Amino acid sequence: MQTTVKTRIVRIGNSQGIRIPKPIIEQLGFSEEVELEIFPDQLVIRSTHAPRFGWDEQFKAMAEAGDDQLLDKEVLSLTEWDENEWEW
Repeated sequence: MQTTVKTRIVRIGNSQGIRIPKPIIEQLGFSEEVELEIFPDQLVIRSTHAPRFGWDEQFKAMAEAGDDQLLDKEVLSLTEWDENEWEW
């Protein structure tokens, strides 16, 4: 669903900015930091996420679906450390 809201550019110290209403910030899940992307005649503001955001859920879903198997059928070379020290 697309929503359009008008706002004014305001002076903030020596800079200028816009005020984003609190309900919009909450709806979008914005935190202290956002990412800005600039296009001709557009400014896109999006939430920043940790580099591996959502991976835990995806790994869990893969395990539940049985889709978390190794792709290599055979391990070609194990070191002594691999055979004796490594624990899953």
